[in-house]
Amino acid sequence: MYSFWKTIRALSSQPLAWSVYTFLYVKTTSPQKGYPHRLARLMALALIMASSGQVSAQKSIEIYSSELHENVVLEGAAEWEEYRWVLKRNMEKIMGPLPDRHDLPPLDMRVKDSLVTEDYLRLNIDYLAAPGERVPAYLYLPHRVSVTGKSPAILALHPTGAQGKKIVDGEGKANRGYAKELAQRGYIVIAPDYPSFGDLADYDFENDRYQSGTMAAIFYHMRAVDLLLERNDVDPERLGVIGHSLGGHNSIFVGAFDERLKVVVTSSGWNQMEYYDIGPVASERYGGRLGPYAQDRYMPLVRDKYQLDGNKIPINYHEMIALLAPRAFFSNSPINDSNFDVKGVEVGMEMVSDVYRFFEAKNVLQVRYPDAEHDFPTETRREAYEFIDQILEHSPSQHEME
Repeated sequence: MYSFWKTIRALSSQPLAWSVYTFLYVKTTSPQKGYPHRLARLMALALIMASSGQVSAQKSIEIYSSELHENVVLEGAAEWEEYRWVLKRNMEKIMGPLPDRHDLPPLDMRVKDSLVTEDYLRLNIDYLAAPGERVPAYLYLPHRVSVTGKSPAILALHPTGAQGKKIVDGEGKANRGYAKELAQRGYIVIAPDYPSFGDLADYDFENDRYQSGTMAAIFYHMRAVDLLLERNDVDPERLGVIGHSLGGHNSIFVGAFDERLKVVVTSSGWNQMEYYDIGPVASERYGGRLGPYAQDRYMPLVRDKYQLDGNKIPINYHEMIALLAPRAFFSNSPINDSNFDVKGVEVGMEMVSDVYRFFEAKNVLQVRYPDAEHDFPTETRREAYEFIDQILEHSPSQHEME
């Protein structure tokens, strides 16, 4: 299956050189591309492996394939790099293709109004994701100025709710105001609306160019990252994403496609699909256990192409999280979450651990299991912020948390 990559297998057993690889990959790949240029990745990988004398204690990766229904063993980083391409294709099978990111129009950011607080300036903006597609968002600019002139930045994705981005500004349920809190902490933050919520409440799924609301959101979120990177006050090497519930799984999705995001935080946002079960209402309202995933605003192909049959779906959360490796991942997974059974999180974390172990990055694969329901409790949220601080090398400003 991977015969081409086996020709350089001897060069692919040094995961400690990954940081060098990442540097070379970034320098040889345009951030505007929807996917990394595979030849550039291979050249960078071969160069560092050929020049490194380091040998990893673990020379292969074993991961369960939802497509093949069996474990796959990948001999080294080169074969894993090829398999990552397969996993992204499998995500597109249930979400539809990511649109081409070449020759995108200027973002044309427009400011509709602003709010000045003690800690930051909040701009109510919209930006041009693609011709005819404007995305509303909040952009938070802390008053605190970095001594380097560049600050870390966060993409904050809101949970399900008619208020959209206002929820992460603290206007919704308690423990959801993480965009505002991170701005108070000194991060530049962008919080876009998800299609069908907030100022995108009238989004037309029937006539858009995407095969799922999920893929529309991924594209819009990547364009939000583009907007951050156009700013002179953003450090391009210190970017992250955070989200709860709807925003929680979308943080994983955008992180899988956008390697510019160095840390991914998800809250009450996932479990292995075979454990997803919200009860009889799923069948009554949506036609089956996985029916909630198949709504127009999410992934209708789960219904139309895969008949709500989890055994037919070629991708699962452990594989999408594996795509993040060796980047940092933090999951808040409450033990009483009625949406995402914590047992499915425990199983998924174990299934992805071999990938992080290969890259000697188990320390940045983190999960917390608070005694809570579908929530982002204060103490766990604080731990998530501290994790982001550590990964993005940020000394936070003091602030209050609800």
